[in-house]
Amino acid sequence: MSLSQTITGTLAASGRLDKLLAEASGLSRERVKALMAAGAVVVGKTTATNPSAKMQAGAHFTIEVPPATEPEAQPEDIALDVAFEDAHLIVVNKPAGMVVHPAAGNLTGTLVNALLHHCQGQLSGIGGVARPGIVHRIDKDTSGLLVVAKSTAAHEGLAAQFADHSIHRRYLAVCGGYPVPADGTIEGIIGRSPGNRKKMAVLDEDSARGKHAITHYKTLKTLNNASLVECRLETGRTHQVRVHFASIGHALLGDPAYGRTSAVLRPVLQRLRFVRQALHAASLGFNHPVTGDYVEFHAEIPDDMRELIDETTR
Repeated sequence: MSLSQTITGTLAASGRLDKLLAEASGLSRERVKALMAAGAVVVGKTTATNPSAKMQAGAHFTIEVPPATEPEAQPEDIALDVAFEDAHLIVVNKPAGMVVHPAAGNLTGTLVNALLHHCQGQLSGIGGVARPGIVHRIDKDTSGLLVVAKSTAAHEGLAAQFADHSIHRRYLAVCGGYPVPADGTIEGIIGRSPGNRKKMAVLDEDSARGKHAITHYKTLKTLNNASLVECRLETGRTHQVRVHFASIGHALLGDPAYGRTSAVLRPVLQRLRFVRQALHAASLGFNHPVTGDYVEFHAEIPDDMRELIDETTR
């Protein structure tokens, strides 16, 4: 049985609370923030819930780290396309149509169900949930690479790299029309759409309801009323590539939430039965959280997107 852990200490310097606690406790800043949100952090005699609070050196703190609990998801014998695996992490090429984590309406058949079977329980239990190991996600209908932690050290190290935006992420997408300029950068605050809470949107620059997002793109091939583009993410917001390209009038082909397929391309999508956003996580690179070596993985563009590109090639 997993037991809870109490971490106590004294802040060694003055500054931002989550940073000081991470340095003093050995936990990642993201985990510290999650524990603060759960009311598990006390500084002095006060429960601390504001990660950005400014603190003075010498303050005493207590962090209650909860025991890992069994996940609701059950192991399922689902085939995985494994790009890399060692004792600390696994990199998977996720097919379009697979949900990453169980949720209402998708309790089985998810990547987590498959991983629980494949890894036989050897997934990190960070954050109070045993074995899921998930440090980032890609949308159900986006294909491509995703890294999952098998050890706590890997989870902490990967989470820190995602938090400081040092992870290399390269996507391939097919968007409608021809972006101008052909190579450029899209920036904007991304948050919940005021008109539809299930969707994201680019908000006003002074909005406090979203987070700054940056997508660098390059047109690789001009197609028939469409373009094959390479996207490199400087940040990793929900639906970032989809929202950014929709915001400049070049939504991804097949996108059910943000796309408006042109009349010229609609018959092509129907003939190919292409009913997902044309988006693929093609490359993933990071410093291995245990060895420190830089590793990078690549996944070939899937058949459905290849057919789409072929059908729209001029």
